[in-house]
Amino acid sequence: MEQRILIYAPAGQDAALAVQVLASGAIASHACRSPGELAEQLALGAGGVLTVDEALHAGAYQVLDDFGRQQPEWSDLPIILLTHAGLDSLPLRQAIATLGNLTLLERPVHMLTLITSAHAMLRARQRQYQVRETQRRKDEFLASLGHELRNPLAPIKTSVALLSHLYPESEQVSKVKGVIERQVTHLTRLVDDLLDVARITSGKVQLQRQDIALQQVLAHVIELCQPAASSRHITIALDLPPQTIVLHADYARVVQIFANIVSNAVKFTPNGGHIHIAAQLAGGQLQVTIEDNGIGIDPEAIPRIFSMFEQGRTQAGQMASGLGIGLSLARQFAEMHGGCIEAHSDGPGRGSRFVVRLAASMVEGPPAAPADAAPASAGRAVQVLVVDDNRDAADSLQTLFQLEGYAVRVAYDGAQALAAIDAAWPQLIVMDLGMPGMDGYETARQIRRLAQGRDVLMIALTGWGQGDARQRTAQAGFDHHLTKPVDFAAIAALLGQHLARRAGAATGAE
Repeated sequence: MEQRILIYAPAGQDAALAVQVLASGAIASHACRSPGELAEQLALGAGGVLTVDEALHAGAYQVLDDFGRQQPEWSDLPIILLTHAGLDSLPLRQAIATLGNLTLLERPVHMLTLITSAHAMLRARQRQYQVRETQRRKDEFLASLGHELRNPLAPIKTSVALLSHLYPESEQVSKVKGVIERQVTHLTRLVDDLLDVARITSGKVQLQRQDIALQQVLAHVIELCQPAASSRHITIALDLPPQTIVLHADYARVVQIFANIVSNAVKFTPNGGHIHIAAQLAGGQLQVTIEDNGIGIDPEAIPRIFSMFEQGRTQAGQMASGLGIGLSLARQFAEMHGGCIEAHSDGPGRGSRFVVRLAASMVEGPPAAPADAAPASAGRAVQVLVVDDNRDAADSLQTLFQLEGYAVRVAYDGAQALAAIDAAWPQLIVMDLGMPGMDGYETARQIRRLAQGRDVLMIALTGWGQGDARQRTAQAGFDHHLTKPVDFAAIAALLGQHLARRAGAATGAE
C-alpha cells in the first residue's frame, strides 16, 4: 500500500494510460476518480502522487495541500505534476510555491522519463519510511530505558525514606539521605525529559487541562529549584500580583515550563547571584518574566538555545551539565498551550531574561489553598497488598508501610497476588505492571472480577509512564497510575482520600 503511486488525472484516458506505463516499469499504482477518493487513499498510504495541471483547480491542489500540512515530521510526500510546455497559470504557481516536494514534467513525457522519475520518487519515499522506522525504534528504546531506569530508582527512594524512620535523630544519616534524594530526583527528571522528547516527536502528548492558580504553579517551581539555588547561595525572588491568576492548562506541563527555565537560570548564574520572577496580566494574557544576573547569552546563540540537545557553556567555559533539552521542551509545551517563550540578553556577562506568555484570567482574592491530603494515620490498620516481581522494590515498600502502621503483605507475581487476596481481602493494592507470567494488567482484571462488590483501591506503580500505559491501567481496573520512583506520601494521600470518600458515602447512606 505504501509503495504504490496514486494517480489523479480526471480528463480523458490520462489516468488509465499512466497506470499502464507504470505497470510496464513494475510500479504499483491506483487511479483515483475524484478528489475525495484521492484524500481517502492518501490516508491509507502512498509512495507518491502523479497528477496533471488541469486537476489542480478540480480539487487536487486542496487535497494535496491539506495532506502536506497534516503529514508527520518524517513525511515529505513526493508529487509528480505533468504540465503543458510553457504553461504559466496561477494554480501552477501556487502548487510550486506550497506543495513542497514537487517535480514538474512537461508533456508530452517520454515513457522512460516517467518510469525513472517514478522510481526515483519511490526511492526517496522509502528513505522517509526508514526515518519513520528509526524514530519508532528510538521511541521504543527511550520508553524501555525509562522503565529500566525507574525500576531501580523506586527501591532506592523507598529505602532512603526508611532511613528517616530508623535513624530520625542522626545528623549524618540526614545528610546522606539528602544527597541520595537530590540525586534520585535529578535522575528522575532526566528520564522524564528523555521520555517527553519521544512523546512530543511522536505526537503522544495530550494536555490534561484544568483551572490552576499561577501562584501554586510557581510555588511548586520554587520548591523544585530552591535546593540547587541554595547550595550556591542564589536567591530567587517572586513578584506576583495580589489577585489570583488562573490558567486553564495542564498543571504538570506548566510547572515543567517554568521549572526548566528557572533551573537553567540557576545553572548559568554564579554563586551569590539572584533570579527574579515577575508576573503581570493584561488583556487576558499572562506574561511571566524570569531574569537573572548570570553569564548571559551571545546574541548569535539566542536563535539556537531552544533547539533540541543544544548545550550552553558555563562561566568557566565548560559544557553545561544536562541533556540540552529543557528549554526546547519548555517552548514546545508553551506552544501546545497556545503561548510562546522569548529569550533576551544584552550579551555575555549581562544576564538573561526569558518571557513566557500564556492565556490566563484574574480572580479577586488570595489564591485558593490546595486541599490537604488525608493524614497517613487515617490509613492505620488498613490491609495493604504490595505486588512486584522486583523483590527489593516490594520488600522496601512493605517495610515502609509497616513502619507507618499498615498491615501489609507482599506478592512477587500475579499468581501469588490472587492467592493473597483469596486469603484476606485488602483495602489497598499497589502493583507493578511488567511482571513475568501474569502481568499487572491481567492480575488487576481478575481481582476486579473477584471483588463482587468488595471495596479495594488499586494503584499501578510502574516505570511505564506513557499515555497508552495509563489508558490500559484504567481499562484493567486500576484507580490510579503512579510512575516510579514515587513518594510514599503520594500513595498515602490517595489512600486517605479514598477512605475519606468511603466514610462520607457510608455516613450519607445512614
